Parts: sequence; structure tokens; C-alpha cells
Amino acid sequence: MSASPDTAAAAASGAAPPTGRAGEEPRQRLPMLALLALATAVFITSLTETLPAGLLPDMSHDLGVSESATGQTVTVYAIGTALTAIPLTAATAGWRRKRLLLTAVAGFAVANTVTALSSVYGLTMVARFLAGVAAGLAWALLAGYARRMAPVPLQGRAIAVAMAGIPVALSLGVPAGTFLGQALGWRVAFLAMTALTVVLLVWISAAVPDYPGQRRGERPRMLRALGVPGVRPVLFVTLVFVLAHTVLYAYIATFLDGLDMGGQTDLVLLAFGVTSLLSIWIVGAQIQHRLRALTVASTLLVAAAAALLAVLSDGGPLVYVAAVLWGLGWGGLPTLLQTAVGDAGGDQADAAQAMLVTLWNVAMAGGGVLGGVLLDATGSGSFPWTVLLLLVPVLAVVTAARRHGFPARRGAM
Repeated sequence: MSASPDTAAAAASGAAPPTGRAGEEPRQRLPMLALLALATAVFITSLTETLPAGLLPDMSHDLGVSESATGQTVTVYAIGTALTAIPLTAATAGWRRKRLLLTAVAGFAVANTVTALSSVYGLTMVARFLAGVAAGLAWALLAGYARRMAPVPLQGRAIAVAMAGIPVALSLGVPAGTFLGQALGWRVAFLAMTALTVVLLVWISAAVPDYPGQRRGERPRMLRALGVPGVRPVLFVTLVFVLAHTVLYAYIATFLDGLDMGGQTDLVLLAFGVTSLLSIWIVGAQIQHRLRALTVASTLLVAAAAALLAVLSDGGPLVYVAAVLWGLGWGGLPTLLQTAVGDAGGDQADAAQAMLVTLWNVAMAGGGVLGGVLLDATGSGSFPWTVLLLLVPVLAVVTAARRHGFPARRGAM
């Protein structure tokens, strides 16, 4: 029996076919098993990047370097992504999408294993750089993969599901990794990442649909994407917002040490991450109609958290209040920015996504470097003030880009 046009289209997209009774509006559904596999890939990517933030003191001791030097394991990861995301996206544009995703995920298994076993700072940095290269491939692929699997009206929600791996990594992964590292050693935390990655490789092979790459005439063109109205404001906000976040987040264990709360790093990160999960749920439910308002709210919430941390002279409950505000502001931001740049990019969305990934990781690298400089020069107390300063132009650009980039309603171009 031949498939109906709706069923055939759904099968081609990897999405569940619409269902419904005769005369009723067809019900469209998300392919959740496949999207959750992508969310797990995002989880591994995010946790590999940020796990050192909760383990800096122990890693520093074992590797025989300072905490600011160990903080550069976050920086070199981001550099690996920033340097390779655009050229590798272009070079692999013709690859089958599933093959490319499996290659990127396998890269994390290798890099995390080497990181866990290395006792040499230089080798650790090489492994972290290679993990960043794998992330460059993954980040440029995942949001577009999620959009491709979903019916058009549900594409924003599909991206929200896939990007949920970020707050899950922050809410559960980093605190759990920090606890595991403190209880059994930081190397065990990285080996656990390898084990999870092997499971994910099997999951992707079984559950995620495959798609062809792009034909030569369809390959992404970066300069053309920069000329599309709305792309540049989104890229600017990405660069500066992520820079501000990373200055504090990459050194959160050290910052909390300065408040005599070093032993509560995992709990503070848990508060941050749980509210990040709430944030991404809110964004997923409202992004179709309130992208601009949500982006403004994210900026103001992170600024409020930074202001609170800036005036604290010691630890206490207010640190957890700040962590909650920070998580509410940050959790949904990746979904907001990926959706904004995809909408603004139009036919050039793949190229715009690759540039967003690159700038995201340039900002991560810059945040690690800037945080290290600030730590050595002025101490960790300068971190929240720096966050506040950087968020001023972010708010200005989001407010100004009311027609292109961050419109009041999606599609209102």
C-alpha cells in the first residue's frame, strides 16, 4: 500500500506523521527518541566543555600547574572549536549527516579518555583542543539536525528539546561530575563521560534518522550570510553575552573559594542548573511568539545575578539567590540565539549557525583568558563587575534590533 503525501513527507523529514480523525486538524508530533539522542549529544558537548570549572583545584594539583593555567583547559577547548567550526562545516557539508554526527561524538570519547589518563599538562591541553574540534562539528550540526527532523510549526520546540542538554549538563552533569571528582578523583569524572559517549554512539545508530549532505551549489557561504539583515546583531549578542557568562562560570569554584564557599560549589551549580532547566522549558513554550521579550529578560536576569554577587563580601543564602537568577537568565539563551540566527539567516541559516558556533567559542576562549588575567591582576571579586559591564551593550543591541534579529514576533521581518 502506498504512503499518503503527509506520511511520505513526515518519513522523509524523520518526524512522526500527522494523525487525526477525518475533518480534524492533523496532529503533528516531535520524534522524541531521536531528539533526546541529540539532547544527549548536546549534554556531552556542554559537560565536556564546562566540567573543569568544578574540578579546577584538584586538576591543578595533579597536573602541577596554577588554577589560572588549569582554567585554560576551557579556553583551549573553545579555541579548538572557534578555529575549526567554519572550515570543517564547509569541508564536511557534503557528508551524510548521521555519519558526521557519529564522527563528532566519537571524538569526545577519545578526547575525554586521554584527558582522564594524562598526567602531563601539555597532553591534557592537546586532548582538550581535540575535544573542541569535535564540538565545532557537533554544534554546527545539531540545531539544524533538530529543525530538519520536526514539522515546520514545531521546529522551535525541536531545537528547545535538543538544546535541553545544556541546562541538564549544568544542573546535573557539572554538580554530579564535581561530586564524583571530589569523592573518587577528577579522572573518574572524565572516564564516566567516555562511558556515556559509547552508549550515545549506539543510541544514535539506532534511533536518529540520516539525511544527505548539501550539494556543491548549496554549500554555506559565510560572507553572504553576514549581509543578511538580523544576522549581525544576533552574532554580536552571542559573542558578548557568552564572554560575560564565561568570565564568571569558568572560575566559579575559585570565585566561591573567595567567599569561603568552596565546599558548596556543587550545590551552587545545582541551583544554577535546575533553574536553567526551568528556563529552557519556559523558552520552549513561549519562543514562537516572544523571542524578543525572552532575550531581554535573559539579559536582565543575568545582570541582576551579577549585581547581587558583586556586592557580596562573604557567602550565604544570597549566593544561591544569585545562582537561581543566573540560571533563569542563561538556561534558555542557547535556544533563543540558535533560533534567532536561524530565522534571520533564512536560506543562509547553515552558514549563520556555523558563525554563531565559532563566535560562541571565541567568546568561551576569551572568557577563559580574560578571567585568568582578572584573577591574577585583581582577584575573583572583579568577575561579576565585568559581567555587568559587558551586558550593557548586549541589552542595547537586543533593544535596537526590533525589526531584524530579535523581532517582537517570529516571522515579523
